[in-house]
Amino acid sequence: MAAWQITVRGRVQGVGYRAACVARAQRLGLRGWVGNRADGSVQALVAGDEMRLQAMRNWMQVGPHGARVDACEIAVLDENTALEAGSASFHIRVID
Repeated sequence: MAAWQITVRGRVQGVGYRAACVARAQRLGLRGWVGNRADGSVQALVAGDEMRLQAMRNWMQVGPHGARVDACEIAVLDENTALEAGSASFHIRVID
């Protein structure tokens, strides 16, 4: 299992981005969380196999209808973080 921290910038708050992100991640069988940041971005910690992570990243670069994604940054996290994130379902989390 791998884990990525994905930060998305643009018009990604107030457009249903987090809820759509949860639905997509659950459909892909991923674990982790997504939340709004105070700076207007959305951040997610996503854990699963590499192919499913790539599919999630591809979706997050576009987002739901009404979103405008200007940047999608990825940081690869260590195996311990992947295991920790993998212990729960994918959900919305308050982060800031």
